[in-house]
Amino acid sequence: MKIRRVLATAVALAVTTPAALLSVSPAYAAAKPAAQTQEKQSKPTIEELEEAAAEAQKAYDKAAQAKAAGIIETRKTLDELRNGTHPLAVALAAAKQTAKDAAAAKATADQAVTDAKAALEALPGTATEEEKAAAKTALAEAEATAATAATAQTAADTAATEAGKKVQDARVAAVNAQSVLDKAAEDALAVKTAADAALAKAIKEAEEGEEGGEGEDCEPELDLTSKVTGLPDTLVAGTSTDFSLRVTNGSDRHMDEVLTFVSVHATDKSGLKDTEKFFRLQWSTKSAPKWQNADADDYIEGVGALKPGAHADVKLRLTLDKATPAGNGVAFFAADFFNEDGSCGGAPDLDMYEFDVKAAGSKPGKTEDVKPSTTPRPGNTGTTPQGSASGTPASTGSLAATGSSSATTSIALAGGAAVLLGAAAVFVVRRRKTGADA
Repeated sequence: MKIRRVLATAVALAVTTPAALLSVSPAYAAAKPAAQTQEKQSKPTIEELEEAAAEAQKAYDKAAQAKAAGIIETRKTLDELRNGTHPLAVALAAAKQTAKDAAAAKATADQAVTDAKAALEALPGTATEEEKAAAKTALAEAEATAATAATAQTAADTAATEAGKKVQDARVAAVNAQSVLDKAAEDALAVKTAADAALAKAIKEAEEGEEGGEGEDCEPELDLTSKVTGLPDTLVAGTSTDFSLRVTNGSDRHMDEVLTFVSVHATDKSGLKDTEKFFRLQWSTKSAPKWQNADADDYIEGVGALKPGAHADVKLRLTLDKATPAGNGVAFFAADFFNEDGSCGGAPDLDMYEFDVKAAGSKPGKTEDVKPSTTPRPGNTGTTPQGSASGTPASTGSLAATGSSSATTSIALAGGAAVLLGAAAVFVVRRRKTGADA
């Protein structure tokens, strides 16, 4: 049986769907990054999860309604632009007609010049000076008219081109606006799904706890540590980085099964677009030497049992696709254990490591191992297992204190601080309550 960190799914959604999280509540926009607030969260109750799921449902319903209304409006705009009834389409038709008329006028004027030249050249040698002067005047007037017609045609053609561009821009704007609504609905659905899953999981765990007492024996284990070495503070797209994680059982108890938790999240420079799809995390251990892909639960099972004082090393390989955009990343590490007698527990916090991502072809520059702070992390004396139960990483367990990377700030702002504080949906509810009491 694996230990699952509470609301790990919601934590991941906080990174991958920041726009949706920001739309759930204005509290996100006002919330400070977790590294600044160092707000601590207790394990969410089922009532809080129910309220969070209800809020996520409301947000999704609103986004779905906006998407449906947007589809109607977009179709109307595109139809009007296509059939010529849209004001911009009407203006384009008028501009095209003006350009057509101007072209015809210029053609007439040019023919008049041709005719005037022919008349002048056809004058007989016996023509009087008055006749010659009249022919020259007629030619000059025809040339002046042709010049004016040419200027008018140029202006008309320019106006028609600009009108056509406005119509095309309107089409693109309509499609883009619909895409934004579609994405907002998709993100809201993802948050709703995460909130529903978190609630269902909590209810199931509560029922299992009542039936067999499972979960009640889990406790924080400060002496189960995980130390990372070889992870640089800068990664370059198109390259692979090998590093290692040493898990040590510093306690006096035997641990039948030890699981390591490794989760990598990243965004582009804006902090609003997740780039995790470009990352591939693999692992290998002494008992499983062949490289294996990390599973969707972010747990590595190759450690096995650990005796008191023993340790095990996990080799890790993080590969970035060549198309990975430049930006910021953060990796979380922790360890849990589960014994056959039902006892369980783990590191009460998630250690956080930040890194920068450079585009393919960039010079890696100076890279140093990312190391967590040696300052004791708050929350180590709590009674809830597995990453302070809410998935909250240690606020001092990263290079945030040294200022080597901006990943914490970017991701915290993008996810409305939910990433570093833990369960996104629950954070919405709690922040709203805080705002109401203020």
